[in-house]
Amino acid sequence: MKHTISVLVENHAGVLSRITGLFSRRGFNIDSLAVGVTEDKSVSRMTIVVEGDSYTVEQMEKQLNKVVDVIKVRTIPQQELICRELMLIKCNATGRTRSELLDIAKIMGADIVDLTKTTMTLEICDTPDRLDLLEELLKAYNIQEVMRTGTIALQKGNAAISAR
Repeated sequence: MKHTISVLVENHAGVLSRITGLFSRRGFNIDSLAVGVTEDKSVSRMTIVVEGDSYTVEQMEKQLNKVVDVIKVRTIPQQELICRELMLIKCNATGRTRSELLDIAKIMGADIVDLTKTTMTLEICDTPDRLDLLEELLKAYNIQEVMRTGTIALQKGNAAISAR
């Protein structure tokens, strides 16, 4: 099962290296990792998506809490999760396939961000499952390149993970 862990850390050099090193030493694989500053510029939020059972995730949380630069760690329950990911995807677009690609982009809510005589690049921000679906739909159009940012997430409602 996939778990989304939100980690608030001090925003300074070497923190990301220490966190990823911890995962590596323990043999934990990271499926997705996104890092960015928060409303407080001295604090960064890491969104880490991992595969594992509840015991494994609990052990990861305990290890993360031991890192000096870590302020807070919280696994966000799936039903309380708002998550998004950004994807750029470039595929072949000839005269006869261009209209089909435009239809797919419109239906999926993707924007065309680059268009040449032979290619079309789409941009979409949505849930990881929807991005997987778009990628699957575009396989028939000879995908040339794909870039995904990794999942960012917040907890729904009034619940918040803050440094304060």
